Amino acid sequence: MARRLIGGAGLISLVLACSAIPAHAGQPESGLPVNYPSKPIRILVGSSPGGGTDLVARLVGQRLAESWNANVIVENRAGGSGVISMNIMTQAAADGYTIAVAGNSLILTGAQGKLPYDIRTAFDAVAQLTSQPYLLVVSPALPVMSVKDLVAYAAGKPGVLNYGSSGTGSVIHLGTELMNSMAGIRMTHVPYKGVGPALLDALRGQIQMLLCNGIAAAPHLKSGKLKAIAVSTRARTRLFPDLPTIAESGIPGYDLNNMYGVYSPSGMSRPVLAALNREFSRIVNSPDVKERLATDGAEAAAPNSPAQFRNLYLSEINKWAKFIKSSGIPLD
Repeated sequence: MARRLIGGAGLISLVLACSAIPAHAGQPESGLPVNYPSKPIRILVGSSPGGGTDLVARLVGQRLAESWNANVIVENRAGGSGVISMNIMTQAAADGYTIAVAGNSLILTGAQGKLPYDIRTAFDAVAQLTSQPYLLVVSPALPVMSVKDLVAYAAGKPGVLNYGSSGTGSVIHLGTELMNSMAGIRMTHVPYKGVGPALLDALRGQIQMLLCNGIAAAPHLKSGKLKAIAVSTRARTRLFPDLPTIAESGIPGYDLNNMYGVYSPSGMSRPVLAALNREFSRIVNSPDVKERLATDGAEAAAPNSPAQFRNLYLSEINKWAKFIKSSGIPLD
């Protein structure tokens, strides 16, 4: 299979290409709708090349190109926490040839109500790809060994503990504030331009707590420079099976899950939507892709229908919109 890298102003596209229109397009035995796909499928990514969203999009895009013998283009449109990519998608035809891979930044941006459209109705949820827990890590100098210890310590010292995030309004920022709200404690937010700088300050002791992905934190856990006390998801993760969840450790009901998913402009035909859903679910649950995702700290989502993913997508938007409004957290 031929591959070529195309660069342009503000655009880096990975083309996973076959020179011909797929031979099985329009053939019922392929499980694809008639005459689909008959031209390149564009996967939008609202971040620069090399990030988590980009890596997942390129991984599944490559497998989609191979399995459908199709042209698949991964197009990076970074900026505005994914807003540029989202705006492009709202203007695209809902024909299955423009889709997007996005993480929870899409959900949080929509939940903040700053867009000229409602993402609940602007986009169709195609398929959940992954589930990625965060680790709750603390400085070894902090005299806590569990979430209950942390809550008790923070309750006795309101505002004294500093926690880091990848930026104001990010998943980590709002996820930590949700945890604080549910526990009835107060910490001081220190925003950074990414998780990397926050992690460095956690190692230096400048901040005492951080929600961080497991791959970034793992080397520092082994060296003892940080300690993990819980995972953020509702259920324990197979990547860190011995770590309890925040919910079971003292904050019942807490759940923070950074999921990657595929979205499309609203109104895609049901047969095309179903075909994309089936294929993406099959791809991420293939053994080699599951193993690759695990090396990046993510777990493949169980096969899910468009309706199931839409329900999850809408529940997440509503959860965060309600929390942002009730908490009054400044996001500017």
